[in-house]
Amino acid sequence: MPETTDPAGIQRVRDAAARKGVDLDIRVFDESTHTAEDAAATVNAELGQIVKSLVFVASAEDGTLEPILCLVSGPNRVDLARLTAVTGARDIRRATAREAQELTGFSIGGIPPFGHVRTVRTVMDPDLGRFEVVWAAAGTSTAVFPVPPGTLRILANAMVAPITEERRMADREADAQRGHDRGHDPSSGVGPVGGGATTSNAGA
Repeated sequence: MPETTDPAGIQRVRDAAARKGVDLDIRVFDESTHTAEDAAATVNAELGQIVKSLVFVASAEDGTLEPILCLVSGPNRVDLARLTAVTGARDIRRATAREAQELTGFSIGGIPPFGHVRTVRTVMDPDLGRFEVVWAAAGTSTAVFPVPPGTLRILANAMVAPITEERRMADREADAQRGHDRGHDPSSGVGPVGGGATTSNAGA
């Protein structure tokens, strides 16, 4: 059930989308959507439809940390070698929880793809494009929103590039089967909840 008053973080996400002409359907749940698995179960979607917002940091020329946000399909894991090749950044590593919060303004588990306190370079996993709709975090661990991948790319000003480890076909088929087990047809790319998007930061 949506909240009547948006917390500041959720409102920041909503306002960022509105500036680009998009009205988000943000949904707030009682249960946590902290992990990709939690989010998929909550919105009754395939795991691959869940957008994980993963924060990495690289060393800038002046020695400060430059944030890099990876928007990754639920079952996938970031390949640091690929991310380095795509971004050309140096000494990339996963951000700590404190660094992620300081650099984005959001806590891990609710980090959205956009609406951060500063400009963040963003790279998007091409696998998200397999679906008509994906789910992303909306600023808290219980708030998510649905969005077409193309719209997500525009809202996040993201570059689409291969940044994840290769997954075996058997793993992909297992993910699809889990979607069927939840009463969802993965081939449609849309869960029974209706077009959607949620985000998690669990697992690289």
